[in-house]
Amino acid sequence: MRPRAFFTRRAPRKRIDTIAFPMKPMRHFLKETDFNRREAAGVLALARELKQKRGKRGRAAARPVLQGQTWALIFSKSSTRTRVSFEVGIHELGGNPLFLNKNDIQLGRGESVADTARVLSRMIHGLVVRTYAHSEIEQLAATGNIPVINALTDFLHPCQIYADALTLAERWAPKNAKGGDLFASLKGRKIAFLGDTACNMANSWILGANLFGMEISLGGPKGFEPSAEFNALLAAESKRLGLPGKYHFTNDPREAVKNADVVYTDVWVSMGKEAEAAERIKTMSPYSVTAKLFGEAKRDAWFMHCLPAYVGKEVTQEVLDNPRSIVFDEAENRLHAQKAIMATLAAA
Repeated sequence: MRPRAFFTRRAPRKRIDTIAFPMKPMRHFLKETDFNRREAAGVLALARELKQKRGKRGRAAARPVLQGQTWALIFSKSSTRTRVSFEVGIHELGGNPLFLNKNDIQLGRGESVADTARVLSRMIHGLVVRTYAHSEIEQLAATGNIPVINALTDFLHPCQIYADALTLAERWAPKNAKGGDLFASLKGRKIAFLGDTACNMANSWILGANLFGMEISLGGPKGFEPSAEFNALLAAESKRLGLPGKYHFTNDPREAVKNADVVYTDVWVSMGKEAEAAERIKTMSPYSVTAKLFGEAKRDAWFMHCLPAYVGKEVTQEVLDNPRSIVFDEAENRLHAQKAIMATLAAA
């Protein structure tokens, strides 16, 4: 009997570097419409699930989808809610949060954004950025190969919008509603945004309202209309996703608030605008959300503010203390919405 060879010759295999593997594009969350309507509905449903499972153990606990991962946070702007919610959220998803103040890394000493993205992409698994120029996070996303999340720029604040949407859907959706019903509960509702109607929050709520099927009315002074840059983005995203691409702008705060389901405002002097503080306060004072102005909305309307609030300027203490003020619920929901966003990107 012929002995079997210990090694047998096989046909040569293709070298692995000659095989073209299909690559999925890297997913980022830089603006509200980086998720389409179906995906946004999924994010809201997941956020509610993570909220319900928070603190539970065993089979009822949420799966640690970031287990073994490190997500870095680069912050050029100070923060309370954003930093705490992301650090806690990464930890609760099983990951390791790494906080990087821009002035403590080489980016603050002149290293290019592109080189920073390339270096971090070799060491970490995701990046959360809170900065001034929106172009900076766009470059980080374009150059690196890890998910990038916009934790606020001067142009957009998408994480806040998803937290706000979750907060409203919890009130408007039927009890024990399925995931899609959370998203559907937003359709047809009217939100009035007052004050600095050319700020990142106004921009983000216009995008968000169009994505969620809501009506949005802006009440602000002349010269504070949404910018041409933002209008171009709205038109492009509306065409891409089949959104209506609409908003209403008026200089009359009562007109903006009439029949609103939500009255929303934000600070009048954002970080980086301190030199304009006196003029801004004078110009926007007619748009302060007082009890009288809030009364122009629907009787069951909610008041929202992304905080911090400056009492006596964009809102009065009476409105903040109103039972229909849900500012702290929306602050809490930053944690749950952002966990859902990170989990969605990590699974992409």
